[in-house]
Amino acid sequence: MKRRNLLASAAMGLMLASGAFAQGMDKVKACFVYVGPIGDGGWTFQHHQGAMAVQEEFGDKVEIQYQESVPEGADAERVLTQMALGGCNIIFTTSFGYMDATNAVAAKFPDVKFEHATGFKRDSANVSTYNARFYEGRAVEGVIAGRMTKSNKIGYIGSFPIPEVVMGINSYYLAAKKVNPDVQLSVVWAFTWFDPAKEADAAKALIDQGVDVIASHTDSTAVLAEAAKTDGKVIGFGQASDMAEYKDGPRVTSIIDNWGPYYVKRVGALLDGSYAQQDAWEGIAGGEVLIGEITDKVPAEVKAEAEKLRDDIAAGTVHPFTGPIKKQDGSDWLAEGATAPDGDLLGMNFYVEGITGDIPQ
Repeated sequence: MKRRNLLASAAMGLMLASGAFAQGMDKVKACFVYVGPIGDGGWTFQHHQGAMAVQEEFGDKVEIQYQESVPEGADAERVLTQMALGGCNIIFTTSFGYMDATNAVAAKFPDVKFEHATGFKRDSANVSTYNARFYEGRAVEGVIAGRMTKSNKIGYIGSFPIPEVVMGINSYYLAAKKVNPDVQLSVVWAFTWFDPAKEADAAKALIDQGVDVIASHTDSTAVLAEAAKTDGKVIGFGQASDMAEYKDGPRVTSIIDNWGPYYVKRVGALLDGSYAQQDAWEGIAGGEVLIGEITDKVPAEVKAEAEKLRDDIAAGTVHPFTGPIKKQDGSDWLAEGATAPDGDLLGMNFYVEGITGDIPQ
């Protein structure tokens, strides 16, 4: 079949499917694009767990398709186009760097639903965005870091300097500083989401600086593996998934990305005909951010303090970004008692006062 005819046939099929969206569907083909391998033990692993939750919930009413380790850029646009032509009714693109590709392909396939994780562009009516308030979990980690550091040096491994990562760094530091005014934060940028070798090198660099508590915003277990080599001198946190295999080692708790409920809800909305474009941003209260078991390495009083912060955030009585807070350059950001607007957080491109170093441009 010539390409022109193939595209025409695909478009006709999508037009026929369009009416079905409003009325509900008998079966949904839900497709997922992953930036890393499903065995990364972190970010992609958790998204795939969410996809499997959809399969478990709906059984033969849903068909799951996924592609691992898709680079952000032109390759992503090619994969998305293939999925749309291949009959996917809804496509979840699970990394920030897929934003432009998602919107470009969505414009060509208006009857396919596209869901982009952690992005902000919804250029077409068939594009929705979803995110999790990871910064809430960072605050819980920050309390533990500030209380447990012996060197007063804590570290953070950043992936890319996007608002999602910057707000996590700031939240972690503010919470640590609140319980330990002497704490100092070092940030190392890995410039990757998933590269165990680079992640390990970043951890080594922090450890060489005397850092004894490390948080990270990268996808593998490499950071905890490096911490495990220090004979208990360095502790860290599971990132994106529980990373429970390190519970007897350096991992003292974790931030768990719980995507399953969102994926079940969105696919279910296609099945029952209630689907609509949206921008979702849930956190601890909504169950998308879970705090993993806090191990006995954490003193009981520190554990209680961290759990209270978790519960207060869930109840809405505490916001990790509550003034007074100044920016790194000393200018005022939040007045006494004021909380950060979501717009400020979603566009965050500055460090708060007290963090040294620059955000890469």
